[in-house]
Amino acid sequence: MEVFAETAVRFADRTAVDDGTHRFSYAELDTRAEAVAQQLRARGVGRGDHVACHLNRGAGVFIAILGILKAGAAYVPVDVRYPDARRDLLITASRPAVLITDEQRRASVESLGVPVIELDCRVTAPASRSSVRPQDAAAVLFTSGSTGRPKAVVLEHGNLVNFATNPALPALRPTDRVGQVSSISFDAFHFETWCAFAAGAGIVVLPAVPDLINGDIRRELKRRQVTAMLVPTMAVNHVLREDVEAFSGLRILHTGGDVISPAACRELFTGDFTGEFVNLYGPTEATTACTAHRITEDDLDADTIPIGLPLSGVSIHVLDSRLRETGPGEAGEVYIGGAGAARGYLDQPGLTAAKFVANPYGAGRMYATGDLARRRCDDVLEYLGRADDQVKLRGYRVEPGEVERILTRHPEVRDAAVLVAGQGQDRHLVAVVVCYDRVSPRQLRDYAIERMPDYMVPSSFVLVPGIPANDHGKRDMVRLAELADEQLRRQDNRVAPDGEIERYLAELWEDLLAVERIGATDDFFSLGGNSLLAFRVQRRISRELGVPLQPQDVLANSELRGLATLIRDRKGS
Repeated sequence: MEVFAETAVRFADRTAVDDGTHRFSYAELDTRAEAVAQQLRARGVGRGDHVACHLNRGAGVFIAILGILKAGAAYVPVDVRYPDARRDLLITASRPAVLITDEQRRASVESLGVPVIELDCRVTAPASRSSVRPQDAAAVLFTSGSTGRPKAVVLEHGNLVNFATNPALPALRPTDRVGQVSSISFDAFHFETWCAFAAGAGIVVLPAVPDLINGDIRRELKRRQVTAMLVPTMAVNHVLREDVEAFSGLRILHTGGDVISPAACRELFTGDFTGEFVNLYGPTEATTACTAHRITEDDLDADTIPIGLPLSGVSIHVLDSRLRETGPGEAGEVYIGGAGAARGYLDQPGLTAAKFVANPYGAGRMYATGDLARRRCDDVLEYLGRADDQVKLRGYRVEPGEVERILTRHPEVRDAAVLVAGQGQDRHLVAVVVCYDRVSPRQLRDYAIERMPDYMVPSSFVLVPGIPANDHGKRDMVRLAELADEQLRRQDNRVAPDGEIERYLAELWEDLLAVERIGATDDFFSLGGNSLLAFRVQRRISRELGVPLQPQDVLANSELRGLATLIRDRKGS
């Protein structure tokens, strides 16, 4: 809070937040946050308490969060897009003293038995300095747990300050406008918020990631004059596939959350992008990011893009199973210490003790990530995948990430994800592949056979237009498995297209979706289509067949045969 307080004085009249409807200067934001803090203090909220924030993305979120921190409490962001059951679970698990929401959602959360404050962005109070310590809790963020119970990660003020003011990251300027696209419950929100506030930059609230990437992102960024962003890796991959100039107006582009391929980086540099492109790595337990690597054209011919060097104040150890440092080129588990490591998990002391272990190489604790990496001779880190993703096939231990890296070396492969399917002796690998041009599964199999032992070669290759992403911009593994299963089953039950229009549509879909042997009963969205690709289908049909269609016609008639029937009807009318 000291960092924000100093910014609010130094840059009082500069725009702090602009959500398209409301625009507040730092001074205005400060006085509105103070009003929230006074409401919380009046209810007895203070150091050690948690306050849930359940608000639409916009200026109100920043007012509420700053008010919570001014009161000495920690904020618990709960995304309004979450299903009711998930929302209720997170709110209850965080044990909030108060819940801040709006008039629209108040009735839906009052049954939880938590005192509710309805946010009013118009109320102000004279700003004052708050007294918080580096070791005080600042935020509680939930991540998925292997048992089905979400894990609540407790971050301290010291964690956030070290990240927000870190000299290892490209420096934001007061003149920068930082695009805010993340869910408030996602750790990327910390970059968009605290890094911007520390620099006196302005936050520009944009549509959420799923909405933004399916729109005209280049136009939106230019219209809102955005100069810096953190965009999830899967979203970067998707956007650059459609428009290599989408990010050309940015001064700084950060990415993270997944493995970015050299192919996607080449596409960015093909355009007019001249800014800094930074690959970040770090789990929620490490305060958004603990390493950074500035991607340059020197990285484009490599097999993998590095995750870089530790941020200032953060220690990274790559250790074997006996907690011994590995040598250059040797794989080991990543352990994170120093100012990056979170306090631990809320109300889970056993899990905290298991994952946050004593640091044999220095003071304090270090977090066992479960991620595999190796150091190059220059100490730069390369990410290798998850330790728990390793699988035994025919007696051999296989890392799906290694298979992915080999496949993405193919000149026509843009991205790849390798899944484990089947049970017991029937376990096998399925490769889901995004290609630049038409490459057959047979060609991909031949390529794999020449470059990896037979036990690593996927049993099946599924071609898709893009790897599906969840609302946080990370790989949606559930949807990915469904997509692969649907396509493999479709190949066994294909109904051949009948007639000129059905055959035309099959060829059109094959071209846009990178899927072979499309049948008359196939569904556009089950094959990996989305609203953006549906728009391209509509434009092609209207131009090539001279049939007047709207994008919603394609969305409402997603089966090939149904769309063909609609086209015949329109041609005959």
